[in-house]
Amino acid sequence: MTGTTMTVVEAARSTLQTEMRRNADIWVLGEDVRHGGVFGQYRGLVDEFGPERIVDTPIAEAAMVGAAVGAALMGTRPVVETRFSDFALSAVDEIVNQAAKIRYMFGGQGKAPLVVRMPSGLRRGSAAQHSQSLEAWFAHVPGLVVTAPATPTDATGLLLTALRGEDPVMHLEAKELWNFSGDVPEEVVPIPFGIGKVVRSGTDLTIVSWGVALHEAIRAAQELEDRCGVSAEIIDLRTLWPWDEQLVLWSVARTRRLVVVHESVRDVGLGAEIAATVAEKLHETLRSPVRRVASPRIPVGYSPPLEDVYRVQAHKIIQTVASMVAIDPASSPQVPGRLAPTDRY
Repeated sequence: MTGTTMTVVEAARSTLQTEMRRNADIWVLGEDVRHGGVFGQYRGLVDEFGPERIVDTPIAEAAMVGAAVGAALMGTRPVVETRFSDFALSAVDEIVNQAAKIRYMFGGQGKAPLVVRMPSGLRRGSAAQHSQSLEAWFAHVPGLVVTAPATPTDATGLLLTALRGEDPVMHLEAKELWNFSGDVPEEVVPIPFGIGKVVRSGTDLTIVSWGVALHEAIRAAQELEDRCGVSAEIIDLRTLWPWDEQLVLWSVARTRRLVVVHESVRDVGLGAEIAATVAEKLHETLRSPVRRVASPRIPVGYSPPLEDVYRVQAHKIIQTVASMVAIDPASSPQVPGRLAPTDRY
């Protein structure tokens, strides 16, 4: 299968365009989408699909998500552009009390298959109201799917699954990855929700991450191997709810150490859920306590030095791993009785 090099924003836009051609029920609404979107996610789409399917809205997130919920109930497949994930908070009732609960409350007779695109996380100089990573908020709500692609291929595969699914999907797209490039297959394959991916094999510890923090974890792992001979296995969750518990437990059962790395605030974050699950199920296996590397519980500063205090960077991951390996430098034997996940794509 041949591929094409694309940025994340190009890959997602191409997937949306292809699906809109295939399915006339898919349409987009949000602020400035007819002009291409803040990051160019919709550039040129109005020329092909017209203002009836690429719909500009007022600055009213509750109205746009509410309209999308109603339209989804009537059989269409809306894609809501929130511009920044922070702004989705203005539509929490529509997301949490309506979209997330409709399928359950009506016994499956009604459903809300909409995709809420949320440009998420840091972007240099965006400050406190435009830089938050809010995945834990939405992962906490029964009925919502939460995705967080970190590569162009995953940006296509996860969006494709969301556009063809039957559930409301909170699709978090890291702003600092919009221009990240990679090969995308000519034939885009849907990525099932709840299936993570081992992006780097290792034996000494497992690092679980997603989104932009994944790339810092990869840099840290390479430096740890080059400098210290530490072998880190890295899992990209890709879907935050449901998350791939089976894959994480399989990996940690072998490496016997776990670090969870994410850009969102450390306290009460999704990393705590993963850490608790591993501690509950593998506590007799672990060679050190589970650690988290994440952002401090402070607003994001505007100035670069303040922003860097918040930012998760490779050197912070390296410091955490070094302290864990020093606790018990013994090698990590295989743990019997747990099978490796086979190719589940």
